Amino acid sequence: MTGPLAGYRIVDLTAMVSGPLATMTLADQGADVIKVENPAGGDFTRMAANRRNGYAASFVNNNRNKRSLAVNLKSPEGLAIVRRLVAGADVFVQNFRPGVIQRMGLGEDTLRALQPSLVYTSISGFGDAGPYAAQPVYDPLVQALSGLATVQGGSDTARPQLVRTILPDKLTGITAAQAITAALVHRERTGEGQHVRVSMLSAVLAFLWGSDMGSQTFVGDERPQAEAASFIDLIYATADGYISVAVQSDREWQALTRALERPQWLDDPRFRTPALRQEHIEERLELTQQALYQRPAAEWLQRLEAEGVPCAPVLTRSQVVEHPQVCANAMVLEYEHPHAGRLRQAAPPAAFSGTPADPRGPAPALGGDTADVLRELGYDASEQARLRADGVVG
Repeated sequence: MTGPLAGYRIVDLTAMVSGPLATMTLADQGADVIKVENPAGGDFTRMAANRRNGYAASFVNNNRNKRSLAVNLKSPEGLAIVRRLVAGADVFVQNFRPGVIQRMGLGEDTLRALQPSLVYTSISGFGDAGPYAAQPVYDPLVQALSGLATVQGGSDTARPQLVRTILPDKLTGITAAQAITAALVHRERTGEGQHVRVSMLSAVLAFLWGSDMGSQTFVGDERPQAEAASFIDLIYATADGYISVAVQSDREWQALTRALERPQWLDDPRFRTPALRQEHIEERLELTQQALYQRPAAEWLQRLEAEGVPCAPVLTRSQVVEHPQVCANAMVLEYEHPHAGRLRQAAPPAAFSGTPADPRGPAPALGGDTADVLRELGYDASEQARLRADGVVG
């Protein structure tokens, strides 16, 4: 087993996207992630659309490198299996609504009595307290409550818009994975486990603050966000397609005027400084768009790159996987899944020179590793057969 987290065992009771992405990130980095699932269907994303040979793309893209233990948690014997598993684990992760895991009999106090140094991790939608804590949550609701939809819409007075990807879910997964790793580092130094709590709402607020919440930063001098941030408008139509162009510094602005053959813009009093160009953003972007309409995308990209103007083509999904920049850095990988066939997925984004991470195992079949995990826990063949006959495991 390779990866910097090789040797760590993680018990994963999460489903959907935020939790599974968090644990897949850790599995990609070498951790032994045991995904505990209900024998009657397992993770809901197993049933999602876009399927091949019984495997949904949503499931395989968030659950590679894991093992699946199918166990009925409503059974006392099923709970006993999970508790025995946790007793030898380093991390426990769950993303039920606040209070549910305690009612199941797998709360922090119960599990810490079995494994005092456990890193117990809870992922929630809105946090553990407050009027929304127990409410059902989906990604669009967090986009709405966090202000992300307003940021995406532009100014406070514009119609809010959703980001057309489940950003809160995925951002929460990455945040949780980082936090779990930090807690493991702390445990290595002190021997102490702790409870890591991450909510989708807190993850998005922290994500937005660095670039989109400046209007709320100075206490006592808050202001409405009357203007849209400029970077949301930097997609331009050319004669035959779309490109993105972004300039910030005076040097880049001057390079843009050369590439577009618009030297008169340098003398325009509206555009003489970065602050003035921001103040007159609508006029500047409209003039830039008028110029870029005149020629095809490839020609503009060549001219812009020659002048050192930051630019890029706007790619479709199918174009991304074949782009030379993506291919040169092996950002997309292909491998064989024993049941779903040949898969294409994003490679783990962090590369480790000494402990390389790789997709050593595919997304598991439901309960595909139950026998192996039970054997590791000390259950012999006759005990396993009885547990299966009694519907405790699948």
